[in-house]
Amino acid sequence: MGLLNYRGVEIEDTFAEMFEMWASRVLITAENEKWALTAAEVATGFASSIIGSPAEAGIERLVLASETPDGRAGALIQIYHRTRSELKRQMIARIGQCVMTCPTTAAFNALEGTARKLKVGRSLRFFGDGFQKFDEMYGRKVWRIPVMEGEFIVESSFGIKRGVAGGNFFIMAKDLKSGLAAAELAVETIRKNVREVILPFPGGICRSGSKVGSLKYKLPASTNHLYCPKLRGVVSDSQVPEGVNTIYEIVINGLSLESVKMAMAEGIKAAVKVPGVVRISAGNYGGRIGPIKVYLRELIEG
Repeated sequence: MGLLNYRGVEIEDTFAEMFEMWASRVLITAENEKWALTAAEVATGFASSIIGSPAEAGIERLVLASETPDGRAGALIQIYHRTRSELKRQMIARIGQCVMTCPTTAAFNALEGTARKLKVGRSLRFFGDGFQKFDEMYGRKVWRIPVMEGEFIVESSFGIKRGVAGGNFFIMAKDLKSGLAAAELAVETIRKNVREVILPFPGGICRSGSKVGSLKYKLPASTNHLYCPKLRGVVSDSQVPEGVNTIYEIVINGLSLESVKMAMAEGIKAAVKVPGVVRISAGNYGGRIGPIKVYLRELIEG
């Protein structure tokens, strides 16, 4: 593949391969930012990749009290799954076990105007053991579920839509220090400048990118050996350039293709500012897995 030069860094002339997943967006509110963020962090745990996690999820951003239905601090999260039925199960489990149990929280739908909705709050109402109440609050239809603290307010239905998963780019650096600094700056920039996206991996950064299947074992996925610097002299078709000793992958899910492309562009433009970054590339399987392709050339030229 050809190479482009962007601000002194090589950009591989390739594409990121993406696919659609069903997406939900939940607004968690609480008495203060601490508890809204605590609930959001717990509710999006163990959700980095559908390869091995029960869902893909992440925190989109914090929300000011002036922007929430109940006038309290808030945090937006997104949850993704391949099917609507599995997404509903994950939402019920994560909101029920991680948000309802967290002090002072409430949960509202943050995806308005969708053609499809999941009756998540309606399912959670059974926890009230017959003492729950259906009500209208803040212009929304909610369930009021009694808990030891007082009551948990959860919207009856949550909108879902087709989102885009698997947006990505690789940061190839001369060493761990420069690679990590570039990845951290990319994550910080995306979170600051782009809405409607999440970065589902720990801290927004993945150090163990995968490939479909395995060369040796019966596994659905295994380490992407072509991009492991320690294997450059071991495998004949290594894709790790000379001088590169650390590679980090930034993975992005979003509510629209436009938001994912914007996040990729913002992240790449931030990463190349860090000295020690040698090349930017992206993960794909030749277009065999995901039908959506975003070319790095388009992002930097646009």
